[in-house]
Amino acid sequence: MSPRLVEVGRHKDIEIITLSEIEGLRGQPGNFTVTLKKRPRFVDEKKCTGCGTCVSNCPTRNSVQILEQTKVELEPEYREQVEKIVAKHKDRKGPLMPILQEINGTLGYFPETAVQYVARETGYPVAHIYRIVTFYSAFSVTPRGKYVINVCMGTACYVRGSERLMEKFSDMLEVKPGETTRDRMFTLNSVRCIGCCGLAPAVAIGDQVHGKLTVADVPNIINQYKGS
Repeated sequence: MSPRLVEVGRHKDIEIITLSEIEGLRGQPGNFTVTLKKRPRFVDEKKCTGCGTCVSNCPTRNSVQILEQTKVELEPEYREQVEKIVAKHKDRKGPLMPILQEINGTLGYFPETAVQYVARETGYPVAHIYRIVTFYSAFSVTPRGKYVINVCMGTACYVRGSERLMEKFSDMLEVKPGETTRDRMFTLNSVRCIGCCGLAPAVAIGDQVHGKLTVADVPNIINQYKGS
């Protein structure tokens, strides 16, 4: 369909009328009269650049969108930490990313109330913040473990046995890729590349890379972090 749509869009004799429904059709081949019902866009089409920001921030389409002025009750276990982080950065230029990075590094994920609090204090729409925290793999909106185990599944690692490493980690931790252990100690992830092809197969845990691994190395690695 894509080539045909492009062809139609470029045709000099075809006008594309979007957000519309056909209400009536009369006439005969070569001489039809069509009655359309065109729904309102609520934006100035002449100024629209197609960036999609209006859709992302629409409070009707986005269930996570809330009024930034509403009161937000942070959970007691992380209230003080989040308030200090936001207070430290919010008056700086471009405060959002430093705030998100520090909250993610401190809590390991973004609780819903923390996102709402950041939105209220910084003035950024909730939907905009969610777009960021769900786009970057380093961020998470679900609780993660103290240690995130990233098993590289890139080509070099895969052909040297990273799939078997993943199976061993999964069996020992009793979780599947993308899940977190019950004690919130480990989160197991599958990643495409960690940039250490010369150490394949490799696993990254935090800032530390473990390379040239075998299945026999997995228990030692897990015990190393359990004891820390």
